[in-house]
Amino acid sequence: KGQDITFICILKGSIFFTVELAKKMPCDINFEFIRVSSYHGENSTGVIKMKVDLQGDIKDKNVIIIEDIVDTGRTLEYLREYIKKHNPKSVKVCTLLSKPSRRIVELNIDYIGFSIPDEFVIGFGMDYDQKYRNLPYIAKMN
Repeated sequence: KGQDITFICILKGSIFFTVELAKKMPCDINFEFIRVSSYHGENSTGVIKMKVDLQGDIKDKNVIIIEDIVDTGRTLEYLREYIKKHNPKSVKVCTLLSKPSRRIVELNIDYIGFSIPDEFVIGFGMDYDQKYRNLPYIAKMN
């Protein structure tokens, strides 16, 4: 409260959620973007690849990592440790969806929109092979 926040939007999936969340925030928000990949189709490969790195300085900033969905937790654990190396003032995590039954890495997630069962979902930024991101709702993939 009363402090600026830096949202770190994890591209591409969390862009819709990040925008909607930012509209509701009563404070100034700075935006940073990062892109990692660990999925191929519906399956996590277990290998995390950095595709787009941070462009701005987050040293001494209050950071909230914005994620679309936390599944195994590997990507988020990797990102949290990576971001901490940039010496932010604080780091919190916000996810729209959480699949606790799939968790391999135990994580503290500060803000969770919804917990869901182990089902593959699309829409509102989430995709299947780069399709369906633009659906204005979240749906289970059949």
